[in-house]
Amino acid sequence: MKILVAGAGGMLGRRLSVLPGCHGADRAALDITDRSAVADAVTGYDAVINAAAWTDVDGAETREAEATALNGDGPANLAAACAASGAVLLHVSTDYVFAGDGTAPYPEDAPTAPINAYGRSKLAGELVVRRLLPDRGYVVRTAWLYDRDGRNFLTTMLRLAGAQETLDVVDDQRGQPTGAPFLAAQLVQLAQAAVAGHAPAGIYHGTAAGETTWFGFAREIFAQAGLDPERVRPTTTDRFPRPAPRPAYSVLGHRRWAAAGLNPQPDWRDELRDVLTGGPVA
Repeated sequence: MKILVAGAGGMLGRRLSVLPGCHGADRAALDITDRSAVADAVTGYDAVINAAAWTDVDGAETREAEATALNGDGPANLAAACAASGAVLLHVSTDYVFAGDGTAPYPEDAPTAPINAYGRSKLAGELVVRRLLPDRGYVVRTAWLYDRDGRNFLTTMLRLAGAQETLDVVDDQRGQPTGAPFLAAQLVQLAQAAVAGHAPAGIYHGTAAGETTWFGFAREIFAQAGLDPERVRPTTTDRFPRPAPRPAYSVLGHRRWAAAGLNPQPDWRDELRDVLTGGPVA
C-alpha cells in the first residue's frame, strides 16, 4: 500500500515519512493550497495523510484568512483530488474545534464551537473533508502533540530546566499529552484499515489515554528525565496572557477506534517514557 504524507517537514510528518509504505512530501515538494499540484501528487496513492497545517495559534488571530487557506482550502484540494483518484484521505485536526468548557471527555460527535481563529480554520478543514469524501474521508483530532526533537512542550521544558531553577506552568488547562510517534503509527494503522474496508469513515480522536494539566505534564517530564519535579510550580492561565484564548478542557474520548478494529493509544505517561528513551511504539 502506498501512502502520501503531506506536510512531511513538520513534527508529525517527519514521524510518518519513515514508516513503511509512506512517502513524505514537505511544503517545498507539495503546497496543498495549489489545487493542480495536489491533483498530480495524489495520483497513484491508495491513501493520503494530511499533516500539513497552519499551527501558529496566536498568529492566526490577526491572519485568519491565511490560516484558513492552509487549514481549510488545502484540505478541500486534497479531498477533491482523493475523490477523483479513489484514494482514502486522513486529515489531522485538533481539539481546538471544541469550546473547552466540558467536564467529561468529548465524544467524536460532540458539538463543535471553536473559541479562536485557529480553531475555526481547522473546523473548516474538517467540514470540507467530510462533505467531499463522506465514504473515504477520515478526520483524526489530536492534541498536545510533542516529540523529543523540534520545538514543542517537551523540548521547551528540558531546555528551560537547564536555564532556570524553577518553572511556573499553568495548572488550569486539562488535556492529553500525545507522542508524535504514537499518533503516526495509529494513523498508518487507520489508513491500512480504511483501504481494506474495515474502518468506517468519519471522525476519530488520536490522543493518548488519561489526562493531566500542563503543570502535571511538566512535572512528569522532570521526573522521567531524572530532574526534581518540585522545581515545577503551578500557576494559572491568566498569568500568561496570549492573543488567542485556549480551551480549558481538551480531553477527547476514543470510542470509535473499536469500530475500526484498532486499539486507542496507551496512557500518556507510558508514551512519554518511550519518546524520551526512544523505546518501542505500541
